[in-house]
Amino acid sequence: MRKLFPLILLSLPLLTFAASDCRQLLDGRDPTCLRQAYARPLAQWPAPQVEGQVAWQEMASVKTPDLPATLPYPLVKLGIRLFFDPALSDSGKIACASCHRPEHAYADTLAVTPGHDGRKGKRNAPALVGAAHSSSLFWDGRSPSLEHQALGPIADPAEMAMDLKRLPAKLAAIPGYAEDFAAAWGDREVTLERIQATLAAYQRTLVAERTAFDAFLDGDSKALDDKQLLGLHLFRTKARCMTCHSGPALNDNEFHNLGLTYFGRKYEDLGRYNVTGNNEDVGKFKTPTLRNVSRSGPWMHNGLFRSLRGIVNIYNAGMFHPKPANEAQAKDPRFPVTSPLIKPLKLDEREMQALEAFLKVL
Repeated sequence: MRKLFPLILLSLPLLTFAASDCRQLLDGRDPTCLRQAYARPLAQWPAPQVEGQVAWQEMASVKTPDLPATLPYPLVKLGIRLFFDPALSDSGKIACASCHRPEHAYADTLAVTPGHDGRKGKRNAPALVGAAHSSSLFWDGRSPSLEHQALGPIADPAEMAMDLKRLPAKLAAIPGYAEDFAAAWGDREVTLERIQATLAAYQRTLVAERTAFDAFLDGDSKALDDKQLLGLHLFRTKARCMTCHSGPALNDNEFHNLGLTYFGRKYEDLGRYNVTGNNEDVGKFKTPTLRNVSRSGPWMHNGLFRSLRGIVNIYNAGMFHPKPANEAQAKDPRFPVTSPLIKPLKLDEREMQALEAFLKVL
């Protein structure tokens, strides 16, 4: 016993240091420490680091909706038909799904998708996965609900260009629609109110495809590799991504200016200001979901960013902080101000690679 006692004493500092290392130096240098931290229940994960006084929500895995319990099958069936039917456009060539493709998180692969007669607007088609969690719709939040939003693109001259007054009769004349409306609504009448309510009901079923990240959230500790796990940790801590991207859909339903207004230049878009008329809203756009984000590019409200790594780079640099180009801009009360929540992150190359790897499994 006397011979063993000194050996036990000598080993104690090493054991204490190892435990302390995992508790206090959780910076990604030791993958074993990270796995220990994130093997715990979600409520015990390292707390998010956020910029400013924001109300973040905890992450949550994707759950497939129980459609029979939440929506009658005939209503969902009609919603699918309407969403994928180009008959809802004036030309008969453009459907909702033309810009919101299931294989791309219900977004598109083009910066701006051509609409009626090849016309183009200014904005990228946003991903619709997780739309049920949205408190407002469109990049500028001009619609307060999916019901309100549903008819906007159908009537927009640059999108589907359909005369809404003619749409119910047009659909009623197509074989099968009257029967589908009867199954969903109880009678054969086709109305605008039923069209928009049906489209909204269907869009609430659009959830992101489950990924390795969801498996990890649900307890599979091996679902993420070491690089992806470090990316998760950075997302929650040093990169401060949960300042704006939190909750089930990884967004905050808020509007922020990232310095991408292009004020007074090509691609100028005043964003939320066009809805509210408030100078402080110039250049603000709705935070998009990051669910299935690797499939929904190109990114940002104008679709001008084609590389996730490029986006990580500009966030790491602190985004853009435009300065007035002339005296007139300096005096213009609308000159946009980049959000104070946007600051340089000081990620090194290894950390940026890890953050990108994590974004690809969301």
